Amino acid sequence: MVGRRYAEPIQFAELDGRGRPLRLEYQWVGDAASTLPVVVFLHEGLGSVAMWKNFPRQLCQAHGLRGLVYSRCGYGQSTPKPRDERWPVDFMHIQAREVLPALLQQLGVAQPWLFGHSDGGSIALLHAASHPTAGVVAMAPHIRVEELSIASIEQARRTYETTDLPQRLGRYHADAESAFRGWNDIWLAPEFRGWTIEDELPAIACPVLAVQGVDDEYGTLEQIRGIARRAPQTRLLELAQCGHSPHRDQADLVIRETGRFITGSAGTPES
Repeated sequence: MVGRRYAEPIQFAELDGRGRPLRLEYQWVGDAASTLPVVVFLHEGLGSVAMWKNFPRQLCQAHGLRGLVYSRCGYGQSTPKPRDERWPVDFMHIQAREVLPALLQQLGVAQPWLFGHSDGGSIALLHAASHPTAGVVAMAPHIRVEELSIASIEQARRTYETTDLPQRLGRYHADAESAFRGWNDIWLAPEFRGWTIEDELPAIACPVLAVQGVDDEYGTLEQIRGIARRAPQTRLLELAQCGHSPHRDQADLVIRETGRFITGSAGTPES
């Protein structure tokens, strides 16, 4: 029987971030009585709990799942990044192997499903390569830096500096400047051009669904096809008339196919 479905109030977890206190906002959504592994939502490079809007709750409610949504350091209402500090080149590895495991341990979540978008998709893949994971849905992930990515991120900087984008981001982040510069500066740093997670992908043993829009402005389809070559259990979902945010451009399809993948991998039939 499906239990009560709901979205709980925002809460905060206190973690140690390499000697610096981190305060991360999080929210539980979906079916509290679900017997399937928790689905942890990992946002994009400018995302947050609030920027997911209703998508995590809708996905979980549609398939009887329990979800955990949180904002990484520098985003949403979580601890901002100091404005004079640049993310290190391995910032996604740190999130996947240090911060996320600490958060899951504190909240009592073991071997979750990970649903990651963009940078969050890369973090999900890295976590699955090094920690027990029920499965991964990687949506528009990055496995290496492409010229298309750089060109779009350069355009994002121009937009930020010449439009009302800072004000619009301010609706979702306690410190929009910190959130934007943290993401934008490291992606455009010369030392980041050689960044890749391709060598880590063969270590992923869990099921993977890799989703990408054909019209993704931040990466070519080689991003997800490269995952499938290195982790052959990967199922690809390439979406027409879809850009970098499939959960917005093709929400109903993503919800349907994600639910089928998760419940099917768990051996649980759809209701």
